[in-house]
Amino acid sequence: MLPRFGTGVADQLRGFLLDADYTTGGVCALLGHDAHAALSRGEPEAAYRATRGGGELGVLVRLLLLGGAEPEAAVSAAMGRTSRLVEAGLLRETPEGLVAALDLRPYGDDEGEWWVLSDLDTPAARQDRDHVTGVGGASLSLAAATVRRRVTGLLDLGTGCGVQALHATRHAGVVVATDVAPRALAMARATFELNDVEVDLVEGRWLEPVADRSFDQIVSNPPFVPGPARVDYVYRDSGEAGDTALGKLLRDLPAQLNPGGVAQLLGSWLHVLGEDWPDRVRSWLPPGVDAWIVQREVVDPAMHVGTWQRDAGLDVTSPGARRQAAAWLDWMESQRVEGVGFGFIMLRRTDSAPTVVFEDLPGAMDDPLGPEMAGWLDRVGWLRDHSSDEALLGARFSLTPTAVLERYEVPGDEGWADAGAAVVRADGPRWRHEVDAPAAALLAGCRGELPLSELIALLSFAHDRPAGDLVRATLPAVREFVRHGVLLPVEGWPEAEPGRRR
Repeated sequence: MLPRFGTGVADQLRGFLLDADYTTGGVCALLGHDAHAALSRGEPEAAYRATRGGGELGVLVRLLLLGGAEPEAAVSAAMGRTSRLVEAGLLRETPEGLVAALDLRPYGDDEGEWWVLSDLDTPAARQDRDHVTGVGGASLSLAAATVRRRVTGLLDLGTGCGVQALHATRHAGVVVATDVAPRALAMARATFELNDVEVDLVEGRWLEPVADRSFDQIVSNPPFVPGPARVDYVYRDSGEAGDTALGKLLRDLPAQLNPGGVAQLLGSWLHVLGEDWPDRVRSWLPPGVDAWIVQREVVDPAMHVGTWQRDAGLDVTSPGARRQAAAWLDWMESQRVEGVGFGFIMLRRTDSAPTVVFEDLPGAMDDPLGPEMAGWLDRVGWLRDHSSDEALLGARFSLTPTAVLERYEVPGDEGWADAGAAVVRADGPRWRHEVDAPAAALLAGCRGELPLSELIALLSFAHDRPAGDLVRATLPAVREFVRHGVLLPVEGWPEAEPGRRR
């Protein structure tokens, strides 16, 4: 059954959810730290106990988050006319009482709260071909990495339950969301109605339904799981073998961008024996785009298959799952796949000579990647404006306040021996650059007062090295320092909002 809310049901439900404080803050306060942590580990009993005496909010938590059955009278007091909610597809009648037929949970950011509707996150439900996932790790990662600047039009390609589109309504004048699955569109429509936000929903494959339109920004969490050419689950499988669909999407996306427009998406690519993965992804990029591809992790084929089988709620030891895994691994072996990479892709349409950068960024990140993505666009734009050596030498720079110089030593014959130094940004991706003594001195001298040419002249005198040699050694490093936000230009720097676009 597809959810069908409509204005009346959405208005009724929104009012009751607000009155009960069914929000991220309200739920956390009711459960408390320990019970909330236990629930996040998949241990519900502590949360059940915490909802005792929780009134209408306790009813909502047990019903909508914990999968419990509640008496009709209690649900009616917490949510309004239950018959309307049953007809809308949110609730289901059972002999034990009313239960949730869909997942409805609060979700928010620093600017406010929403509610997101999706299919129930149970092993049986996740195995449905048209299953609509809720707010998961991939959705959160993309949302945290997205550039948040005012734009006129934004496309959420493959919206699913609508998480990216919800965020987009905060900074885009018009938001368009597409999906190939009618169930996903119905879920997203109900989510938007419940949150009283306006999003233009369009059904169709990939870019087909918006072929005649262009946008300032495109975000997408596409079906990116590489494997044989099949569709077991619509939310993750493209129906094309390997990473072919991702390659086609990257070739086609820039044509849907306005000049200077930015596309951001999650992606997964194959590591094939005898190929460098950057060369593989680079071959998909059309002319006229800046590109920053950040690889967050690489897993071996067995881990890749097992991860996505468990994501689908399968018992990986069952005969059926083992047959599926065998076929999947056979296919990878036939394609000489050594590993599968996952990460972020950002494209910007440009009329200038494009900048294309591939970087590995493994490990956990404490800070969201979105500000870094926005900064990368600005810094690449500034470097493009100052591409000549003369322009760079005439610029003044400041060392970012978050820079840290780390010196390290190793055991030697007479105690500790100097082994080198590195400049590390203590925020964002924690970029790290090995530096020698002249480079460290140069960075320390970047206080926004002297142009780079004068700093190099001083270094030449202090270290008794020819100025020309220092220039040749320094300029490539300075460009890297700027691109990674270690050095900040004092002049010609764009305002933070709405941002300069190239």
